[in-house]
Amino acid sequence: MATATPLLAEPGASPPLRLTRGSLPRWAPAGMFAASLGAALLVMLVTSFNWYGWGALTFLLYVVVITTVSRRVEGSRRSTDRLVTALVFTAFALALLPLLALVWTVLRRGVPGLTFEFLTTTMRGVIGAGGGVEHAIVGTLLVTGLAALISVPIGLLTAIYLVEYSGGRLGRWVTLMVDVMTGIPSIVAGLFAYALFEIFFGPGVRMGAAGSVALSVLMIPFVVRSSEEMLRLVPAELREASYALGIAKWRTVVKVVIPTAIAGLTTGVTLAVARVIGETAPLLLVAGLTTSMNTDPFHDRMTTLPVYAFSAFATPGFPPEAGYQRAWSAALVLIILVMLLNLIARLVSRFFGPRTGR
Repeated sequence: MATATPLLAEPGASPPLRLTRGSLPRWAPAGMFAASLGAALLVMLVTSFNWYGWGALTFLLYVVVITTVSRRVEGSRRSTDRLVTALVFTAFALALLPLLALVWTVLRRGVPGLTFEFLTTTMRGVIGAGGGVEHAIVGTLLVTGLAALISVPIGLLTAIYLVEYSGGRLGRWVTLMVDVMTGIPSIVAGLFAYALFEIFFGPGVRMGAAGSVALSVLMIPFVVRSSEEMLRLVPAELREASYALGIAKWRTVVKVVIPTAIAGLTTGVTLAVARVIGETAPLLLVAGLTTSMNTDPFHDRMTTLPVYAFSAFATPGFPPEAGYQRAWSAALVLIILVMLLNLIARLVSRFFGPRTGR
């Protein structure tokens, strides 16, 4: 049986086209980044060391090295992919750097003052060093909790109306008003709450409930927007299956739509609470500042953690170091509260969300 013999390339002809290219080993990006890091460090030590210059020079060296080597070994398409990957990771690092710097600064300055005495005492009768943040923690929980109690039902019911029932002019107007409320400055919300409570309690009113109303004005549009998006993600087939069984629409919303979207709804509410728990201007205007414990949001002034930290920085007292330490420790407590809220939201989503496993 005759076999075909390969054709020999004529002298002077172009080389045959290769359909495959080489590939860099998996450790190559990490190795090149480490080499760029070391080279940039040497350059910084020879000149004048600077953290920002070190990072920028490391990035430039890594991009040049990985792109050049990849183009030589893997071709232009793969080298472009590695270039874009390097840019994406760099953008992520730049976005994460301020957060890490913030957390590190608050931890470094706030941990020394975070003692049991600081968490279990108030500022009543304290002039210099000492005192605590107990009344501010209680005030934050009461004011924010009451604001959530006002905002969550209103925001959730509004989102249900926009997704399940609206379709006319009223729905468009509600959507427009929600968009407008999203951009309201916090001080305007405080002025609105002050004007509202001034009608019933007279001028100069200061109470925790007024702060809750101001926070609810800021919180409602976030709850509406997040809940609306989560409800729209529920498959229409689930609603149609419920309607096919003869289930009323309101029962379908309560028994099918909301349980399906409960994980996203909880996350949205938590983000809304985290958005308003650190507000200072409206609470300073309508809730006021006090050095004593107050557990009644409808009577007298009530201090929250943001107002406490602001006051400690604005009027640190003598010696001023004690006031600054209380401010940093209060900021750390506020961050811990937000983290606990996010943890609770994760647990609620895990235990009450729909089961997707088999």
